[in-house]
Amino acid sequence: MQKSSIRRAAMAMAALSATLVMTACQPGNADSGSDVSSQTPTATASPISSGSTGTSGSTGSTGSTEASGRAGTSVKTCAAASLKASAYQAADRPQGTGTGAAIVQFTNTTAKACVLQGHPTVAGAANGSPELNVPLQVTPVGSASPVKLAPGGQAWLKLTFVQVQGEGDGYCKSGSAPVIYPTMVIGLPGAGANQVALDDGQFAECDGTLTATAVTATKPS
Repeated sequence: MQKSSIRRAAMAMAALSATLVMTACQPGNADSGSDVSSQTPTATASPISSGSTGTSGSTGSTGSTEASGRAGTSVKTCAAASLKASAYQAADRPQGTGTGAAIVQFTNTTAKACVLQGHPTVAGAANGSPELNVPLQVTPVGSASPVKLAPGGQAWLKLTFVQVQGEGDGYCKSGSAPVIYPTMVIGLPGAGANQVALDDGQFAECDGTLTATAVTATKPS
């Protein structure tokens, strides 16, 4: 009896130990579940929380840098002081003895690119007194688009005047008297104004009116 009781007790303890071991190995153990739930969100959240180094974070950071870079390095409108302006008579001009038409050339004299755009304002002036000028009525022709001037780059526009007729002092078909200006003051939107003289002669025109192209990257004739 005593030996049987001991044997039964040993068997019961062995069965209990096996049950405990099996139970500890099953999913759902409190410690095991805690490890899984804490590791999985951490692995998923890591790239998001470290977005500055993660893939999506790098893309966003790069995009922001590129945007600020574009804004920081955007090409600005040329300042009048950054341009050298000159003028010469156009090859294609109305018949007569006045200026007829002139090409105005702008050269970027700086080490940075800049942009010109639009139709000009034009005023006749004396050599040394651009502030004492006579605004002329400008009729714009053609469309305007931005022209980027690299360092040393050039752009042009064409002015076509009401031509003086006849010889000597000439005359205007309208009956008004011709006017001669030693220089012209040419302004462009956002770029200030430059005073130019013809490389040969003076500006002679009638009626104080003219047509003007927008500034262009293609040299007109």
